[in-house]
Amino acid sequence: MTLSVLEAQQADELSACRRSLILGVYSSDNKIERYLRVARAILNVENAIFTFHNEPYVWIATEDSDFNVAIMSDKSNLSHYFDHNLIMTRTHKNYEKLSSYTQDAGVKHQRLLCYDFKLESDESIAHIYFYDDESRDFSAKQQALLEELTSGLVTILQRKSESQDYFELYEQERALNFSKTKFFQVIAHDLRAPFHGLIGFSDVLANERHTLDEESIQNIAEYLYDTLQSTYSLLENLLNWAMAEGGRFVYHPINFKLKEVTKIIYDVLNPLAVNKDIELIVNVADDLSVFADMNMLTSIIQNLVSNALKFTPIDGSGCVSISARQVDQNIEIKIHDTGLGMTQSQIDHVFEPEIKASHKGTIGEQGTGLGLVLCKRFVDLNHGQISVTSQKGIGTTFTMMLPATKARCEQMVLLQTEVPKLTVS
Repeated sequence: MTLSVLEAQQADELSACRRSLILGVYSSDNKIERYLRVARAILNVENAIFTFHNEPYVWIATEDSDFNVAIMSDKSNLSHYFDHNLIMTRTHKNYEKLSSYTQDAGVKHQRLLCYDFKLESDESIAHIYFYDDESRDFSAKQQALLEELTSGLVTILQRKSESQDYFELYEQERALNFSKTKFFQVIAHDLRAPFHGLIGFSDVLANERHTLDEESIQNIAEYLYDTLQSTYSLLENLLNWAMAEGGRFVYHPINFKLKEVTKIIYDVLNPLAVNKDIELIVNVADDLSVFADMNMLTSIIQNLVSNALKFTPIDGSGCVSISARQVDQNIEIKIHDTGLGMTQSQIDHVFEPEIKASHKGTIGEQGTGLGLVLCKRFVDLNHGQISVTSQKGIGTTFTMMLPATKARCEQMVLLQTEVPKLTVS
């Protein structure tokens, strides 16, 4: 373990020094530098080191240089040495251990004072070392002044951290609102476009029907039917998505046989598969149970299978399959197709409500991708996970993991709501 001083331009990992940046390191308002300067004056000590536990760099001040950056090869967590004390001097029972540790790091000294920098929550986030070659002890008054000075810095750090957290939340919310605005602009365009055709062909039927033969009338009728179906599907998905985003969807999970849902979906979508000359396969065991909202899961699988059928070739070689199996305490559901596949860029944004253009299916079906956004939202509401793998020209597989039992679902809820603990190194 060694302490190596760096030049300022060598500190290329500053983005990982969140707390140091909050305190203005390398800015005109460098509170760490100011703190070390005042603290050294209070203690009448030459050198100081300030190190946050979870940051790559340490900040040092010496008689020759008021502020510099260094890197420590091994930043171990030494909080246990302090034994619930903020300050450690040579009268502390663990002083010799900590002194030896710093000596090994190249911090040579005759006297050493270490400060355990803690938040108001009593969480240790940094250590500060003051050292030089003098032999006299630090007085009680000096230590009291140091505590008062450090308390002020803790308050500043906490207030600035909270302010930055609020600002980041604001920026995220603003970006989300901007994204949703663009999203609804695309939806509005996709809803407006089919009405031009609907109005135009309806006008022909209403005012020029006598000029049409039976085949033309049949073609117009089929166009009107298909367009109305797809537009209604878009409206329904949009309403469901808006309700899910607004928290108005009621989540009613139960344990049920997965085969009940897949049979319904097969009966509904197999005629479309037959019409496109695609084989639709269901491989789900009769006794496989899942704990989820039955209506939401039906909507998820139906959307995924509809998408798979939409983008699978109609040359007779296409296949779409629904399969499921139990993996530990979860149910893994896969919807696989041998269709057009996706690029990596499409995969990266497949569940995001930022639609740039509709992608047509193998027979020209229109779509916006809203169904996949809704699928992701419903999976989240059911405390599950969804992912996708795909290869352009080969096919796509959507994989869901959902709880098999109520107990497993409750465990997942606890894990998701548990406040993460800071790991120090």
